[in-house]
Amino acid sequence: MRSKFLLLALCLTSTSAFACDICGCFMGLTPYDNQSSFGLLYRYRSFNGYRGQNHQFFPKGSSFFIPKDDRSQPLTGHNNNPEDYEAYRTMELRGRYFLHKRIELNAIIPYNSNSERYNGYTSSISGMGDINLYAGYHLIRKLDQPVLNQRLIVGAGLKLPTGKNNIKTLDGIRYSALMQPGTGSTDGFIYANYLLGFKKFGMSLNTSYKINGENSEREGIANSSTTFLNFFYTQKLSKNWQVMPSVQFFYENSAGETYKGIKTGEHEMNNLMGGIGADLYYKNIALNLGMQTNMWQAKTDHPQSAAKVYLGITYNINQLYYLLKS
Repeated sequence: MRSKFLLLALCLTSTSAFACDICGCFMGLTPYDNQSSFGLLYRYRSFNGYRGQNHQFFPKGSSFFIPKDDRSQPLTGHNNNPEDYEAYRTMELRGRYFLHKRIELNAIIPYNSNSERYNGYTSSISGMGDINLYAGYHLIRKLDQPVLNQRLIVGAGLKLPTGKNNIKTLDGIRYSALMQPGTGSTDGFIYANYLLGFKKFGMSLNTSYKINGENSEREGIANSSTTFLNFFYTQKLSKNWQVMPSVQFFYENSAGETYKGIKTGEHEMNNLMGGIGADLYYKNIALNLGMQTNMWQAKTDHPQSAAKVYLGITYNINQLYYLLKS
């Protein structure tokens, strides 16, 4: 019986490449291997509540979907108000093309919308983000075994500075780097994804490391890493329908923002999140959804990680030929 396994779509947003997902890893389950595809993915990430306060999944006043721009108020310092929050939303257009049965090329074009509320002031900024290009090689492929299956993908990519990073308030004050839809820096990353399947059960472990550059303002993010662990179960509902529920864990680590190459200590990330997901398939169409909440976070004086939610739809092409032959 053909195994069911994971599609890696490494999604690196622009400004939320740090605040939303440090390296921006997303995993979707799919029964389609070596098939080119395109789709849309919507992601939401919120930070709310300081240490010792409650953390709301959807902070009061925050919109789940992309809100209208609101640049009327200048940003101010915070005083640990429990109503403070940061929210990062990304709509991504994704494409994957297989040059060879073992070589895949990927592109992600994001549209970002970032919001924050401090001391009663709320600001929202939206715009095109930084385009991501990356390639993966299927180093191990044993996916047609009757009981035990394995796959290992290794790859690398670039995040290009295509999004704006100099948006200002109506008073002419430039918003912080994390609020901008683009970073203004060229970043590189490497990743590896290992899949182990036993009959209808499976486990996927993804790890990635991101090397960040600086923008023209000498702002940047310290090099960062993420690890994503996913346990899933495959259930065939009918000839055309299939569902894969999953349990997910996500760990991210970064020393935070830098200025002129020096770490400022701002927005350090060291936290573990956990949650559930489900992937539904009808013929060549895949629907993906999942949510995670904070399980543990190191001490910080910033709003703590509260929630991650993603919704996606993908169309898989029945690719029969490859430009590069085996």
